[in-house]
Amino acid sequence: MKQHSAPAIYIQLKNRVTVPKGKGVTLGDIAFLIAEPELKESLESILLMKPEQSDGNLILIDLLMVIPRIYELVPEADIEPIGEGRTIVQIEGPLERRKPSVAMFVLVWLLLFFGSALTIMNFHADVNMQEVQIRIVEMITGHRDEHPVVFQIAYSVGIGFGMVIFFNHLFKKKWNEEPTPLEVEMYLYQKNIDQYVINEEYSKMRRRGENQPENVEDGR
Repeated sequence: MKQHSAPAIYIQLKNRVTVPKGKGVTLGDIAFLIAEPELKESLESILLMKPEQSDGNLILIDLLMVIPRIYELVPEADIEPIGEGRTIVQIEGPLERRKPSVAMFVLVWLLLFFGSALTIMNFHADVNMQEVQIRIVEMITGHRDEHPVVFQIAYSVGIGFGMVIFFNHLFKKKWNEEPTPLEVEMYLYQKNIDQYVINEEYSKMRRRGENQPENVEDGR
């Protein structure tokens, strides 16, 4: 007699997903699935939860919530989890397309420009950069110039060129595929935020579990 083996379902939860406000979260939204073609569509349409206003805009879903829902659809399934066992769902409201503000752009540009300029000037004043430049010009030319303008212009251009190389970015152009220092810092910042959200959500789950009343036998 031919026996049918249990269908294998490979599931990998995504790290972070965005779901529009008012939409239910399905398994297809939060996970990559490998399963038999006749099962995959049904699995992806499994509704895991319907976010409420009280849930906030960040929700944690882990495999302990997902696996029972899969077994409801396919009781004999052989589930093989891959990777992280949790995903963060961000609930996002409808986006309104606003026209960029020219005044805000100019204000931010001026703040960054003068802030960076003052930072460099204060650093140069602390290390007495002018005297260093005068001494360098004296060593090269053999005579002392109290205002080495040509050297200072070349030095200023060099600072800007060095910043472009360091940040690997000029407007929208990148020199190579390596991430810029700012991109690395943003990645680490986002990773720390995700870990904090995970810890906070697990703490809330534990508190909710502790506050639930124990089951009373015989209906008492």
